[in-house]
Amino acid sequence: MQPQRPGSGPPPAPGKAIRGRGTAENPPNRFERLTEVADGDFLDSQRDLAGDRAGDGPRVRTEYFRDPSRTILATNSSPDVPFDASLNPYRGCEHGCIYCYARPSHEYLGFSAGLEFESKILVKTDAPRLLREKLSSRSWKPQVVALGANTDPYQPIEAKLRITRGCLEVFRDFRNPISIVTKGSLVTRDSDILTDLAQHDAAAVNVSITTLDARLARSMEPRAASPRRRLEVVERLAQQKIPVGVMLAPIVPGLTDHEIPSLVEAATTAGARWIAHVVLRLPHGVGPLFEAWLARHFPERASKVMNRVRELRGGRSNDPRFHTRMRGEGVYAEQIHAMMALALRRAGTPNDRPSLSTDAFRRGSDPQLSLFG
Repeated sequence: MQPQRPGSGPPPAPGKAIRGRGTAENPPNRFERLTEVADGDFLDSQRDLAGDRAGDGPRVRTEYFRDPSRTILATNSSPDVPFDASLNPYRGCEHGCIYCYARPSHEYLGFSAGLEFESKILVKTDAPRLLREKLSSRSWKPQVVALGANTDPYQPIEAKLRITRGCLEVFRDFRNPISIVTKGSLVTRDSDILTDLAQHDAAAVNVSITTLDARLARSMEPRAASPRRRLEVVERLAQQKIPVGVMLAPIVPGLTDHEIPSLVEAATTAGARWIAHVVLRLPHGVGPLFEAWLARHFPERASKVMNRVRELRGGRSNDPRFHTRMRGEGVYAEQIHAMMALALRRAGTPNDRPSLSTDAFRRGSDPQLSLFG
């Protein structure tokens, strides 16, 4: 191993694609002064972790760690998002979306925003208990809580751990409103709880869909549900009278923006009550990771895509300013917003986003309390 100062020297050339992973890179943590870099090929060192099968290509095993957090709700002060409180049962996300804005948050844990973000997952096993304690507190002011504001609450491990479901059961007990954002199909498993909450105007689900191209989705969002499956989720939730909408997030200029009309039509047909969109943003280390992914999968289009991204961001790959970071600026940004507005009109999308209510909130609703009358 040899020491290297993060950010020193040119960015590494794109590595070989790793089966089931969004990135093949594991860049240095921006908060660490020194990091270790293997003298050999990084992928060679990772094959031992995976028990690589002959002819299968490099693989990386997902590892899970218990998260020791003693608080469960995070607060938000950004004017760009419509909530003040959020809950993320998992830190890191196995879906591996290459463009994910949450990747840099993994660096606060001492991990990389690259491969480690999608292969080293922290799980909050105590989340339901901590949430019940929080909602029981007299200091809690009933309000909408966003699930999946940072990482997906329905990534693959949720099928086994059921932490998100445990949290939903607590929200149902207190009738506290929640808003979910997910790319996972497992959300339909919890339709019983969501139906109960929806009866009190206390639930909304946003299904994130970026493309209808299954092949593109496999490389861009390798472990998320397929586009077809996500549309089926929208249809099923709509049939069960659970308020459901679609987030076209992110729209990748030069790669997926031409799909806006077909995406809007497909989502509307499936039963989406509202459709919103967010333009691609590449904070911190996400930019180099995304560029390496483009060079690996779409070398003939890489320059065009990044030029469009910079056109939206004042010549940079990211603009962190409030009010512009989600929308972008300039002529091309306005074209995207105009295309979106036209597609919504042509598809007849209802734009029926629910107003979530805290009117039914009840404190001290722990079922065990009934044992004491």
